[in-house]
Amino acid sequence: MPGRPGLELADIFRRHGPAWRRANAGHVSLTQLKVMSAIEACRTEVLGGHVAACGKCGHRHIAYNSCKNRHCPKCQGPAARDWMAARAEDLLPVEYFHEVFTLPAEIAQIAYWNKKAVYSLLFRASAETVATIAADPRHLGARVGMTSVLHTWGSALTHHPHVHMIVPGGGLSPDGTKWIACRPGFFLPVRGLSRLFRRLFLEGLAVLHKVGALQFFGDLKNLAQAGAFATYLAPLRKTEWVIYAKPPFGGPEAVLAYLSRYTHRVAISNHRLISADAAAVAFRWKDYRIKHGDRQKVMRLETGEFIRRFLIHVLPDGFHRIRHYGLLASAARKATIARIRRLLGEAPQDPDPQESAEVIPLTLREPCPCCGGAMRIIEIFRRGQKPPSRAPPREQAA
Repeated sequence: MPGRPGLELADIFRRHGPAWRRANAGHVSLTQLKVMSAIEACRTEVLGGHVAACGKCGHRHIAYNSCKNRHCPKCQGPAARDWMAARAEDLLPVEYFHEVFTLPAEIAQIAYWNKKAVYSLLFRASAETVATIAADPRHLGARVGMTSVLHTWGSALTHHPHVHMIVPGGGLSPDGTKWIACRPGFFLPVRGLSRLFRRLFLEGLAVLHKVGALQFFGDLKNLAQAGAFATYLAPLRKTEWVIYAKPPFGGPEAVLAYLSRYTHRVAISNHRLISADAAAVAFRWKDYRIKHGDRQKVMRLETGEFIRRFLIHVLPDGFHRIRHYGLLASAARKATIARIRRLLGEAPQDPDPQESAEVIPLTLREPCPCCGGAMRIIEIFRRGQKPPSRAPPREQAA
């Protein structure tokens, strides 16, 4: 297992967050403040924890509770593993494709102040685009399914909203009696996807503006007027919107590996952080403008600006950043996947006997670091309580 990073986002928030909050009082949302507090408290005695002991060798350690906040870099690894275990049974023995739908910078400016409305529209428009073109008999002529994951950041923590979409390479015929596979190595035409996505998104954005669902501030304040808004969007109706189609995955296992990296990613991981003090934070980033050679660079941001950039990627409360559409929509996903497997001639999957085995209460998932034996919780301490002194602390999610 990789060691603990020398510097963590939590360290930056603990050392420099209080001064930043005072300097920006009245300009930080309650949701952003909660995220900062959760990350600061994560896996410390503030949240409590437990003492675990090995039944074989007697090794003991203290494990502090995690905050489980979806923006916390330390909590997303376990969350991703649990999510992937649940999704593994949904994978089909077909090619999978990866499409990326990106909003133009001019639209990203609007999204900055209207995250819930515009991000939701990004999800809907991209899913409808793929479903519509796939259903066209000139292309696939089938009903497809997709899993979409929202990312709002670029490598430098800038605001860069885009959706990563994973799509099985085929779909059900309109009558549901057969599986229609796409051509090997090719799913749908990117140019057609780009133009339909542009039209659907701009139409949806116009509706949001008409019903008063958008807010405008600063340099964009005049866009509240219908005429100014139409003028602002006019050039975007003629430009090519970026739809990126990556090569197909090597198989279902590669899909799982990819999803495990993307579904629960946060704006910056602890391993990208290099140094931080009251003046600046240094971190690694990739310069995608460089087409050849080493893209890895080091960026230094003023500490307050670093905190601000991280917090602009905090999602609205209750907003789902992973969504399933079409054949993979939650309501009928299991029944649909079972039918597709039958059409593909794949035998039904037997339940894993290890998964169905009885789980011993209070037994940890991670084995003993000394002998590999089962670790059991022998004592629990609550929020704010001091942990017992007889066991060395170990930073681990509980």
